[in-house]
Amino acid sequence: MIIPGVSVHIGRDVDDALENLSSVKDATLLAGGTDLLVEINFGRARPTHVIVIDRLDELKALDRNGHIRMGALVTYTRMLADDPGSAALREAARTVGSPQIRNAGTLGGNLGTASPAGDTLPVLAALDATVVLRSRAGERRVKFADYMTGPKKSVRRPDEIVVAAEWDDAGPAQTFMKVGTRNAMVIAVAGLALVVDRARRRVGVGLGSCGPTILRAPDAEKFAAGLFDEAGWDRRMRPTEVARTEFGRLAAAAARPIDDVRGTAAYRRHVLAVMASRALARVATIA
Repeated sequence: MIIPGVSVHIGRDVDDALENLSSVKDATLLAGGTDLLVEINFGRARPTHVIVIDRLDELKALDRNGHIRMGALVTYTRMLADDPGSAALREAARTVGSPQIRNAGTLGGNLGTASPAGDTLPVLAALDATVVLRSRAGERRVKFADYMTGPKKSVRRPDEIVVAAEWDDAGPAQTFMKVGTRNAMVIAVAGLALVVDRARRRVGVGLGSCGPTILRAPDAEKFAAGLFDEAGWDRRMRPTEVARTEFGRLAAAAARPIDDVRGTAAYRRHVLAVMASRALARVATIA
């Protein structure tokens, strides 16, 4: 598709991209393009000025030292090849698209699009991550819980670039699950991430594709934390069927789903309950 009247600026570094971003009205950032090109092909986006940021090496950094900082241009393929500092994030990356999409798609793309169906986003919610934004005025950090404001809406300002996400290393007791019409290469009908940070005695649950934003499930988190308090945070545990069912019920109760072409609200609640029960059984045995 040919779009007339489009100007393109190829960023040399982050400062160069930010300078151009601040000087042009209604600029569109382009990294992997896996979301933008779909929007253009369906006629939902008609960019007039594109800033290409896929060559900004600073945004490709992945630092792990107890605290994880993942640059916005880290691709799904790299999440699978390198240690991303989150087992759940690796599991989420495995379900994203085809190899070609995983080679191009990035963490920053998920954050920039801010879709409640973004597969990495429930993991960031469960990890209690922080989103790092930068403009010419400097950097600011926003807790992921405060980042999304609605479907494909966030607190990112027009003059800002997502540069990274950060979180504390939560250990291996975590998982990600999603339900779709097939295992991969599909937009999730519902997604769930569960993180049990044994060292910090914290449970995080992130729900995707079941509300206007990525949702947390505080009642389910509190219930699971109680199970680990009783069993011992440093020990493997096999939750009873009753406990797993209650955890699933509480996780599903936190959802705010709708009926759409991918599934009904009732179905989304059902699969969330099933996934949460299975996730707890899986994660509780990982010390």
